[in-house]
Parts: sequence; structure tokens; C-alpha cells
Amino acid sequence: MPSIMLNSESQLYYEDDWLGPPWLKPEPAVLIHGAGESNVAWFGWIPRMAQQLRVLRPDLPGFGRSPVSNDFEWSLANLAAVVHDFMDKLGIESAHVVGAKLGGAIAMQFAAAYPQRTRTLVVCGGPVSPPKLVTAFAARSANWWEETQRQRLGSDASSECIAYWNTLMKSADPRAQRGVLKAASALDLEPALPSIVSPTLVITTDRSALQPVESVLEYQRKIPNSRLLVLQSDAYHVALAKADECVTNALAFINDNAG
Repeated sequence: MPSIMLNSESQLYYEDDWLGPPWLKPEPAVLIHGAGESNVAWFGWIPRMAQQLRVLRPDLPGFGRSPVSNDFEWSLANLAAVVHDFMDKLGIESAHVVGAKLGGAIAMQFAAAYPQRTRTLVVCGGPVSPPKLVTAFAARSANWWEETQRQRLGSDASSECIAYWNTLMKSADPRAQRGVLKAASALDLEPALPSIVSPTLVITTDRSALQPVESVLEYQRKIPNSRLLVLQSDAYHVALAKADECVTNALAFINDNAG
């Protein structure tokens, strides 16, 4: 697994997947995972997406194999800047940007702040204001993910799946766990939404405990060139729980907006 040193002196680990003919130079896609996770959250996307695009999956600071410093600034703007620096270091001028949950919020912030770097944007279950479900559990439990995991993954998730994600999320640096909750609790993306000029696909589920469809529709309409896709599920981590449907629709959207 390769790593790079960013301008902020942060070391970022990432996966770099291309499953197509080795003589081609595919367009890049950057996939941003959510709070408490790592790039493994995108495992269900790789077999399909990496046949059409070069798929880059960084571990955000403090998650997966990426370390984090004590003085790291936990804000949405700085996390978007990390993605910007990541692309700079790899020599990527622009990319298709995909984010899930808090990663979706980071992706929206990135698209608003760096429009010329964003070819298309796909947001999977991304909030634009503090997610009350997560912050409420976090206020009373250090292991907030254990209390929200079933709602996160949905009623169809197996006990083995639940146990896997509880173990993975528990392994994250506690400073990062606290940091992303701090960033999530300060979410206020509404003013930035009209600045997102890239073609945007927003994906949510019809029974998400994180945010009702009406709330997602309200913010999606503020993104100029966007559309909403609602999938049937009671999971709010739609990119994981409905990976096949998400990647099918994301690739179709990217292809429709190519060039």
C-alpha cells in the first residue's frame, strides 16, 4: 500500500486501482470514506469501477494506516484541503470525486472550494448539517459506532458484518475519532452548495435514520447541476449497504457527464 507526504507533513496511505488494459490512461476517481472507517469501505465498488477509472482511495488522517499529528486541524475545510494536497502530490489535475457519509460532506466542501479540480461529484448519504443520530450517541458513549452500527449498515447486514465493522472502527486513532466528531458537529454546508458547479449525483435511502429523504431533497435542490437518487434500504451507509446499485448508477452518471 503506497503512501505520500502531504504539504501539511501528514503521511497519507492510499490504494491505487486500475483493472483495465495497462496501456490505457484512465480518468481518475478519488473516493473519500466516512468517519471511523478506512478505504476498505469501498471494497464493493472496486471490481466494477476500476475497470473504467483509476480509483484512488486514501485513508484519511488517523484512520486505516494513515497516522495523524496532535495539531491536525479537524475541520471540513482542512479535510477537503487534505484531498486537494493528495491530488497535487499525485499530479492529478482533476478527478471524479465520490464521498460517503462524512466523506460525502468532505466531497461537497472540496467541490465547492476547488471547482476546477472536480469533474463530477457523487455524494452517498452525506449530511450538510450535524448528524443528530451520531452526535447524540457520541455524547454518551466513546464507542458510538457500536450503538449506531445496525442503523448504519441496515437490517439486512449479517452479525459477522456488524462485528467486522465494529472491530475496524474501534482500531482507529482515538484522536481521529474525536476529531471527525468535532468536524461533524460543526457541519454547515448550506452556504457552499450553490458554489458546487460540477455535475452532481446525490444518493440516499428511503428509510435512512441519519436524514429523511425530504431533508436530502431540500439540500440537493440547492446544488445547481444535480439530481437525487433514492434507493430502497433502511441503512444510512448506502455506499456500503447498496454498493452494487450505487456503483452502477455512479458509473452511468459519470459516463453521461464525460468530457
